[in-house]
Amino acid sequence: MTRQVGDHVVQRLREWGVEQVFGYPGDGINGLIAAFGRAEDMPAFIQARHEEMAAFQATGYAKFSGKVGVCMATSGPGAIHLLNGLYDAKLDHVPVVAIVGQTARSAMGGSYQQEVDLQSLFKDVASDYLVEVNVSSQLPNALDRAFRTAAARRAPTAVIIPSDLQEQKYEEPSHDFKQIPFSTAELPGAPQIRPPQDQIERAAEILNAGSRVAILIGQGARGAAEEVKRIAELTGAGVAKALLGKDVLSDELPYVTGSIGLLGTRPSYELMRDCDTLLIVGSNFPYAQFMPGFGQARAIQIDIDGAMIGMRYPTEVNLVGDAKTTLTELIPLLYENPDRAWSQEIAENVVRWWQIVQRQSMLEAKPVNPMRVVWELSQRIPDNAMVTADSGSSTNWYARCLRMHGDIRGTLSGTLATMGPGVPYAIGAKFAHPDRPAIALVGDGAMQMNGMAELLTIARYRDRWSDPRLIVCVFHNNDLNQVTWELRAMGGAPKFEQSQALPDISYADIARTAGLAALQVDSGDDVGPAWDAALSADGPVVLDIRTDPEVPPIPPHATWEEMKDVAEAILRGDPGGWHLVAQGAKTKAQEMFPARDH
Repeated sequence: MTRQVGDHVVQRLREWGVEQVFGYPGDGINGLIAAFGRAEDMPAFIQARHEEMAAFQATGYAKFSGKVGVCMATSGPGAIHLLNGLYDAKLDHVPVVAIVGQTARSAMGGSYQQEVDLQSLFKDVASDYLVEVNVSSQLPNALDRAFRTAAARRAPTAVIIPSDLQEQKYEEPSHDFKQIPFSTAELPGAPQIRPPQDQIERAAEILNAGSRVAILIGQGARGAAEEVKRIAELTGAGVAKALLGKDVLSDELPYVTGSIGLLGTRPSYELMRDCDTLLIVGSNFPYAQFMPGFGQARAIQIDIDGAMIGMRYPTEVNLVGDAKTTLTELIPLLYENPDRAWSQEIAENVVRWWQIVQRQSMLEAKPVNPMRVVWELSQRIPDNAMVTADSGSSTNWYARCLRMHGDIRGTLSGTLATMGPGVPYAIGAKFAHPDRPAIALVGDGAMQMNGMAELLTIARYRDRWSDPRLIVCVFHNNDLNQVTWELRAMGGAPKFEQSQALPDISYADIARTAGLAALQVDSGDDVGPAWDAALSADGPVVLDIRTDPEVPPIPPHATWEEMKDVAEAILRGDPGGWHLVAQGAKTKAQEMFPARDH
């Protein structure tokens, strides 16, 4: 049988080690879909409910596996739907290859049905590599380069293949002028980039001179966890974590202060407020107001991308290199700081913080305190769990209440902060590690936006996972809660019911209709047992937990201006005003109790 272009694409994906492609069919990729049907083994075509979800699944797969994720969509509307997921990958530096159909070449330029200028559409999101294939001999190099560029640049790339070309006979490039050959389907190893020795020595001088050292890590430090720990131990530093780096170090380490920023912890805020030296490793944390005051600290930054250095804080030494190699060279030049007063203060602040979080989490609410949902998870989460968090008020509780330990992995849409990736990320995670449990922490706004539909995807593919546990925990408060709190805290505006209130629906009933197990929880005392049941289940489970929308996500340092704005919102007739005041007062009061012995 004649081998078509579509067959070559599927074979080449297999040679690249691709085990699944997340996508949605359409006539712009009929030739590719038919080739999947003719293929005897991998890659599998994993059908999402929407192309945006396919892009999120590919991004989640890449985040948890460290490999290149692949998504596929038809021309026109399908290609447009991919954009949000691809921008999520771009902004979080995740390698994803998008394979997209296009109208037949003979119809291009004729305002044909579903014809969209895909080069213009993708030129920003796939700025590192975007190509339209117009002859079959162009394809091998185009596809190979898309994979290598995605991996090397940690970015999405896109390959556009017109629909008629997909069904034509495949012809390899020849050894001729203006023909580009292709090589083995193999990614180069991660580069080991070492900064110049004199810069490393200057960084060591600064760290050795510091008496109150702070370290800020992001996802770029993931491969250098042991080196970060060693530097913290030598210098007596505390380590704060940007949200994308939340899983880099265990929260059980006494010097790890937890998340930083508006969703962060008070120890992280105090660490930055009081330090005299700052080491930033693999982080692009953007909120300068949570960093040391300008001129307060001497700063060093390590990043593999020189373009990302010096953007967030005035750094004295900029080390362009991979974190592990750079820190390995730095460690022998550091002295052990004999004064442990700073590290002791950090450790005491961390102990006190976790006691505060526990007390805040166990406060009564109407009906369930959302902090307790994550606190109870923390008490029983498996060491090998994979956790995804959506964007919304539930992100606060993921950031502050979930204690990372063991080999727990976690992620979220860190830079785009889009709603909707929580459930599809978890699906991608399960395909990355089918032998590990996945947990998605999702608000009801994100569930209504797209999460409910993806329950069907979970039900469809559950049998492919050796550990079939995938838990979707829904924070059911009938409110677009994060924006409600932003309206109150940043503008003094009361909750606007017409924009903020959500239709009430039973997510447990929806899950059961999709063929999944589900539990409904409307009492704080039932939260722990519900987690126990879900974690011991033999399949996916949806936890539909009715939470109190008026439990405030109090920032680590709430300013008087923000407190005044919330008060003004209440005085202007916020519908949850007095209950909000009661919950806020109870929550803030927990910070006043003295610390107990650890």
